[in-house]
Amino acid sequence: MTTPEVLRQHAEHAYAHELAALAEHDRYPRPPKWNLSPRAVLTYLMGGWAGETEITPKYVGEARLMEIAVATLATDRALLLLGVPGTAKSWVSEHLAAAVSGDSTLLVQGTAGTDENAIRYGWNYARLLADGPSEAALVESPVLHAMRQGKIARLEELTRVQSDVQDTLITILSEKTLPVPELNTEVQAVRGFNLIATANNRDKGVNDLSSALKRRFNTVILPVPDSLEDELLIVTRRVDSMGRSLGLPELPPALEEIRRIVTVFRELRAGVTEDGKTKLKSPSGSLSVAEAISVVNHGLALAAHFGNGELSPHDTAASLVGAVIKDPVQDGVIWREYLETVAKKRDGWKVFYNACRAVS
Repeated sequence: MTTPEVLRQHAEHAYAHELAALAEHDRYPRPPKWNLSPRAVLTYLMGGWAGETEITPKYVGEARLMEIAVATLATDRALLLLGVPGTAKSWVSEHLAAAVSGDSTLLVQGTAGTDENAIRYGWNYARLLADGPSEAALVESPVLHAMRQGKIARLEELTRVQSDVQDTLITILSEKTLPVPELNTEVQAVRGFNLIATANNRDKGVNDLSSALKRRFNTVILPVPDSLEDELLIVTRRVDSMGRSLGLPELPPALEEIRRIVTVFRELRAGVTEDGKTKLKSPSGSLSVAEAISVVNHGLALAAHFGNGELSPHDTAASLVGAVIKDPVQDGVIWREYLETVAKKRDGWKVFYNACRAVS
């Protein structure tokens, strides 16, 4: 159970009223152990209505991608959400698990140090030494727990995990079984079990998936938002949601300031201005939507606590420059060139240009 005071609620708690309304009005068939039908899960992700309850969109983009993702979970194949950083892979993964199983917490966070125990099982060593191998001494991983309960497990950043540990999943995904040789037994997955993994190939330390493992996944590639308006919508919604959870004072709408930040990110990421007239060099960072959200939230905190209560370029400049300049030499040159060739010449960007110059 969670409370309103927690810093970040799980999706199934934060959107409990929407999930309850969808379940109440859901008239379509549900796969085994699913809380909602695939159609209702899609409505939860893309937005719509359940009776008189408005369902807010969780994903802004092509509905067909979400249809494929939801349909995959209703089959015997696992789902791999692939994309560059900041394309809402983890966000979609969490909400899919919340809508299907009512539980998004069965999570393994992949890192270079993730070992087989995190995916399979571990042992309570005090009991192991006292009584030897037994069910009571077995410590279930989130994946094993999901197999027993018929729920959705999540594995974040799969490509950060070492290749030999990744391949631990092959038996689980192909045979729907996890052998426990120490107990001379196995755990068979209950109907309803499946796995959602996320991965990107932009970060350092990426380990490619083996061909055998790739065959066990149906891959859905999540693209960066198609248009400026789509990206702006994502940023404003997430900033509003995070601002409430962080307890930031309410500020007047700052749509134009957010639009400017999103524009900068999109242009530098694409290597060309929005009008297509000026080619640009792209910095080494990903300049993801998630980073744009972070820049705006940092600016709102400065404006609320140390500014005049309105978001301005002076509030966002420092974190914006920090997001762009990852390599002090190369990225610094690219950023200063952008300021002089693009920002300086744009109508209404003079204050922004001066604020960024002051901290660059």
